[in-house]
Amino acid sequence: MKKLWVLALLLPLTAFAAEVPDNLEPLPEPPPPPPGVQDEAPEPEVTITKRGEDTVEEYRINGELYMMKVTPRVGKPYYLTKEDENAGWSRNDGVAQPISIPKWVLFRF
Repeated sequence: MKKLWVLALLLPLTAFAAEVPDNLEPLPEPPPPPPGVQDEAPEPEVTITKRGEDTVEEYRINGELYMMKVTPRVGKPYYLTKEDENAGWSRNDGVAQPISIPKWVLFRF
């Protein structure tokens, strides 16, 4: 069993001892993106305002408000995220993902 442990510990060292070939060439630079293609993940616009003693950071993409970070004068900051187009805001206190509650339309009058 001791021999297996020694072999397992020495195996990664053999990878470092391998010789690098002399005829390696660097990879060519990637081509630029075609014209008209934009970055898929735009940077959010952040607006910081004071509401009473709280500091509110509003995050917008393409002018649409999707998240707010509220930092109270005393206490931990929390996040308000938009659930969907018709619903209100849900509060998220930590780094865990908020619970997504299904909202189906059953009847309309």
